Amino acid sequence: QVQLVESGGGLVQSGGSLRLSCAASGSGFSIRHMGWHRQAPGKQRELVAVISSGGITNYGDSVQGRSTIFRNNTKNTVYLQMNSLKSEDTAVYYCCAEAYSGFNYWGQGTQVTVSS
Repeated sequence: QVQLVESGGGLVQSGGSLRLSCAASGSGFSIRHMGWHRQAPGKQRELVAVISSGGITNYGDSVQGRSTIFRNNTKNTVYLQMNSLKSEDTAVYYCCAEAYSGFNYWGQGTQVTVSS
């Protein structure tokens, strides 16, 4: 079993920056991919960014060029640095992890609100 704990959400002004963190804990697991999805009110959950254990990254179109995902494999932690934030970035951000076993895990979510 894997638990994901997110931190770093909050209120930020348009044009500002924010860094989200997500730490995975548990026992007997090995994580292949870690990443972030987000869900705004009335919209479907969408990919923000994902990173493999080898450091290969993939970004959603909406954050491409404005965000950077990176991870610390030793600490089983993934980070999302978001810059030039816009009001449309307002959403609940969910950390996700895919274990080599094939199981997917999700965090509880952290609210990011960008004020204009």
